[in-house]
Amino acid sequence: MNIAIFSPSQNPYSETFIQAHKNELKGRVFYYYGRGSQIKLEGYARLMPIWRYKYLMIYAKIFRKPSGFLWQEQLLYSLKLNNINTILVEYGTHAYHLKELLAKSRLPVVVHFHGYDASVRRVIKSCNYYKDVFENAKKIIAVSRIMETTLLSLGCPKDKLIYNVYGPQKIFETITPQFSKKQFVAIGRFTNKKAPYYTILAFKEVLKIHPDAQLLMAGDGLLLNTCKNLVQHYQLSKQVKFLGVITAEMYSDLLKESLAFVQHSITAEDGDMEGTPLSVLEASAAGLPVIATNHAGIPDVIVNNETGLLGDEHNVIGMTENMLQLLNNLELAKQLGIAGKARIKTHFSLERHINNLNAVLDPKTI
Repeated sequence: MNIAIFSPSQNPYSETFIQAHKNELKGRVFYYYGRGSQIKLEGYARLMPIWRYKYLMIYAKIFRKPSGFLWQEQLLYSLKLNNINTILVEYGTHAYHLKELLAKSRLPVVVHFHGYDASVRRVIKSCNYYKDVFENAKKIIAVSRIMETTLLSLGCPKDKLIYNVYGPQKIFETITPQFSKKQFVAIGRFTNKKAPYYTILAFKEVLKIHPDAQLLMAGDGLLLNTCKNLVQHYQLSKQVKFLGVITAEMYSDLLKESLAFVQHSITAEDGDMEGTPLSVLEASAAGLPVIATNHAGIPDVIVNNETGLLGDEHNVIGMTENMLQLLNNLELAKQLGIAGKARIKTHFSLERHINNLNAVLDPKTI
């Protein structure tokens, strides 16, 4: 099976789920990244021979072809040359951008929604509520139950919709947490829907009782400087550390020594929501309890008072109380972590996610 994956950008650090698709899917994967005339095929210098491209340029000019003609023809040539059997498009927005190309290819198409593409109101409207995407795709993948409900409400046919949560990288399954430090870890982009400032405000209150506790925050994003200013304003620089973008290996080392993973996800003003945060899955797979909110796909994978502690969105006091509960009860933290590790292994492994995706992409069954 030759699979073409289309992604709007090449290997962003925060999209490890797409890297898992590229590296783990069965068959040969061709990774196309970028938008419009900037789309490239990873590992290849060109999509078609230069002589053919120049011929098409002249042809397009003489017959006044539309602006998208050249890049679409290059991709159609590349798809045919590489004997592509099926196409996986990452993000509903990208599928909408590629809709004419996908229709012309006459290949079976699977569209994978991830988060903002199924929640930001202006984005959904700009894509004409995905009417063309739903009509032309063979299957649509949702990564949370609330996303599944949203896509159905937008008109996605129920028989096309597949629920398939991500799976954590296998490195996290090998971790045995030591709970050696009074340390909370948070990893993710500094964006509105992750509300990192709420995590800081909750932790600030924790320090009144446990002044030796630590909060480590990894990632980058628009709100990073705001959060740094907040920490400086409250004079928390010794207790709150910003690590920047870190590798999976660095993250796994932090999970080994920390007490819990924390993330205060919310629905942003524009409607933006998480899918199912991969960092939550990774922390739970490692055996660490998760302190988070009842947001999007988080309660699908984290069971409150069983594998983690969940509070309501915007409830900073509730998050503080959940942090204190684990600081004051190490045995509870260990119990939640053990239960979480078992739940992820049974229901949300990477192997399960990839096997489901392989079945969906199989041209014999699609």
